[in-house]
Amino acid sequence: MHNDLTDIAGLSVGQAEDETVRTGVTLVLFDEPAIAAIDVRGGGPGTRESDALRPGGLVEGVDAIVLSGGSVYGLGAADAVCAALGAQGRGFALMTQPGIPASPIVPAAILYDLANGGNKEWGDQPPYARLGRAALDDTRKRGRVRLGRAGAGQGAMAGTLPGGTGSARAWTHKL
Repeated sequence: MHNDLTDIAGLSVGQAEDETVRTGVTLVLFDEPAIAAIDVRGGGPGTRESDALRPGGLVEGVDAIVLSGGSVYGLGAADAVCAALGAQGRGFALMTQPGIPASPIVPAAILYDLANGGNKEWGDQPPYARLGRAALDDTRKRGRVRLGRAGAGQGAMAGTLPGGTGSARAWTHKL
């Protein structure tokens, strides 16, 4: 037991960072599609597939959840994870027919870490697709969640104060 999210059976967490850019990605991967929900707040939220999480929708479970730095560029991490999971045959299939791929459901949320001092001169090749694939590869370790300046928390800031990654789990026991 790690006393973090990875203590929950059927999920693993992967994290990847780019210290030069001062950014990163955290991925929660489910062994089987899982029910998920989201609460979007703030003046400039950045999400992907958040509407798919609304009750009563067609899709009942998600394959993975991506959290990323990089503001709008960070959403590219979920694109890479979606492509990799689709290549593995994972995802929602409205109809099963040869030649029609399943659609992995990979909601994502980003944070703004572009002004944290890291090198953001990536031109037309932001690092987030690479970081998304690296976080997916990292889920194979099935280790504990690295806290603080790790994964999506690598370059996180709360104003001028450093942020980071946290994790928790809750459990019940009989008295």
